[in-house]
Amino acid sequence: MNSSSYNYNVSSGLSYRDSLSTAVAKNVIVLALGLTINYINGTLIHTFRKHQVFYVNPRYILFIHLVLNDMIQLTTTISLFVFSYVFYKINTSFCCLIITFAVFTTLNTPLNLAVMAVECYIAICLPLRHAEFCTIKRTYTLIAWIWALSAVSTLPDVFIVVATKPVQLFYSTIFCERDNLFSHPISLKKRDVSYIIYLIIVWLTLFFTYFKIFFAAKEAKEAKEAKSRDGDAKKARNTILLHGFQLLLCMLTYVAHEVIKGLLYWFPKHYAHVVFVSYIMIQMFPRFVSPMVYGLRDKTFRQHLKKYLLCTVRPSIKP
Repeated sequence: MNSSSYNYNVSSGLSYRDSLSTAVAKNVIVLALGLTINYINGTLIHTFRKHQVFYVNPRYILFIHLVLNDMIQLTTTISLFVFSYVFYKINTSFCCLIITFAVFTTLNTPLNLAVMAVECYIAICLPLRHAEFCTIKRTYTLIAWIWALSAVSTLPDVFIVVATKPVQLFYSTIFCERDNLFSHPISLKKRDVSYIIYLIIVWLTLFFTYFKIFFAAKEAKEAKEAKSRDGDAKKARNTILLHGFQLLLCMLTYVAHEVIKGLLYWFPKHYAHVVFVSYIMIQMFPRFVSPMVYGLRDKTFRQHLKKYLLCTVRPSIKP
């Protein structure tokens, strides 16, 4: 769940520097993919902002927060990727700022997925209480708590650096990796423990909500209740499965080093290429999944999104 650019950036192995043409090609690919994903996400945010049906619905508010979070996470990791080629080392204070945002947004993702799963559970299993439990105010309060929990996990690392490192460090330059900056043993141990706790809570939440919705759909079918409820339950169940798939992709960051070691066993002469492909698959691909969950699967969102995504909305037409 930690950001790839500060864990296994392509340029971190100086003995495996790319040629100029290869470096340019890789940066063009990363920037092109990043701009494409952020364009889609930006269109989702624009669509959300233009139509009241979205920003009065807790489900869409949580989704758009996930999309915005992904945009920030992707922008920070791509920035570190490009900086590692262009500058190699950057100012430590600036590095600390970027990495803090990268860690914040990386930790926000599983928590946001868990909250979205709970909202699906309430909508299907407790439909009469949904309006009571899932209010707009409570939704924004939960989003604030998500950021607060990420802050509780991340800011102590910054305080430890400030307390244990000389002031001159923040005026010097550093290769911007998380482990280079937050290298204190307490920070490393705290990171591992907090990630394990986060993942256990999130996975238990996903399993609980999935099976509750599964049994709700089964009961509706056996009781021959309205097809709409059965269909909604199946859709919600599939959505939670997608949340789980997305979470699995994010969890690949935990084993990024092991994945790279395994690939290097088979391709020992292609270190830079192996890490580059790992970065694309482990960090960029999961960010591409978010728009699919609601942006393209949701009928209401898809109906409005097509117009903005293809720029077919005329200025005279009111949203």
